[in-house]
Amino acid sequence: MSTKARKILLVDDEPDFALLVRQRMRRELRKGIYDFTFAQDGHEALERLQADREIEMVLSDINMPGMDGLTLLDQIPKVDPNLRAVIVSAYDDIANIRTAMNRGAFDFLVKPIDFDDFRLTIKRTLKHLELLRDALGTRDRLVALQRELEVASRMQQSILPTVFPETPGYQVFGNMEPAREIGGDFFDVNDFGEGRIGLTIADVSGKGVPAALFMMSSRTLMKGSVGDTSDPADVLAEVNTLLEADNPAQHFVTLLHAVLDPQTGTLRYANGGHNPPLIIHPGGSSTLLPSAENLVLGIMPGISYRQDVVTLEPGDIAVLYTDGVTEAMNLADEQFGESRLRAIFADRQPKSARAVSDAIFEAVHAFSGNAPQSDDITCLVVVREA
Repeated sequence: MSTKARKILLVDDEPDFALLVRQRMRRELRKGIYDFTFAQDGHEALERLQADREIEMVLSDINMPGMDGLTLLDQIPKVDPNLRAVIVSAYDDIANIRTAMNRGAFDFLVKPIDFDDFRLTIKRTLKHLELLRDALGTRDRLVALQRELEVASRMQQSILPTVFPETPGYQVFGNMEPAREIGGDFFDVNDFGEGRIGLTIADVSGKGVPAALFMMSSRTLMKGSVGDTSDPADVLAEVNTLLEADNPAQHFVTLLHAVLDPQTGTLRYANGGHNPPLIIHPGGSSTLLPSAENLVLGIMPGISYRQDVVTLEPGDIAVLYTDGVTEAMNLADEQFGESRLRAIFADRQPKSARAVSDAIFEAVHAFSGNAPQSDDITCLVVVREA
């Protein structure tokens, strides 16, 4: 299969230069490796470049009438910033050679031209262009991917609740910070009417796009399974069955689903391998809720889940969170841990659900310092007002 000849513009005012190059490079020309175009000064060279955008390389003498090679060097980037120029000058013309290199010449040749060096310089310059094009192509692909990830991130953030139910005597607030452009955590809040509130928090295994796609699938299935009278344990069992049936990559999700009844303060919940909720009591004491040793969702079919019930007393705060909180690392490879989470509220008790969430995020970031965020951080907070 033939390869297209590489086009090179040679600029020199000596009348025999074109004939000499064609004679010494006849094998390469005959084989179609190179296609030489000639110009006698910088003005003519610019016309050639404007007329033929396939020219990749310019090899120019410095000393020419009209527009010299140094001036031409200044004009080439205006035509095509990716063109590469090689300049030709006398051996003792070091000052002009230095000026040319400072103006962007890729390489130089000296007169009289050594055609072995001529061939090598052309090969090296064109190889550099190939590497440059590959790098630019990779950069463009990365930029396009980054843009797509930014769109995906905005879409993912848009599905998370930003308006929360207004139930007399209760406050709800949630927040998620992904470790990458897109995350595998999610939370959801459902208003079941008559004040009943559905609360869901989840953490998908893995990172990046695959985790985000599995997260979207998990969230969609949860949306279709929850209801105002649904038993949280039955919801988890149904979602687990649906996830496991179409999960070739063997992702899994830890998930906690709860239903709050504001009339009684009861919180019915089922936990599928997720972090246990933390209840903060007035005065700063706190309790980690016991949870059945239920398996994560998406791995095994036919799993039964157990429902637990807790009553939120006036002044209690329920904090649902992902392991991005407790497993956040600092530069000393220490984990934030449950004890630090509980200590946030030992001597203070924020009055709003949002203030509770903000306090947790601030504490985690202060602890982590300059350590990179290794996991998504998500909190969902319910405050029963005193």
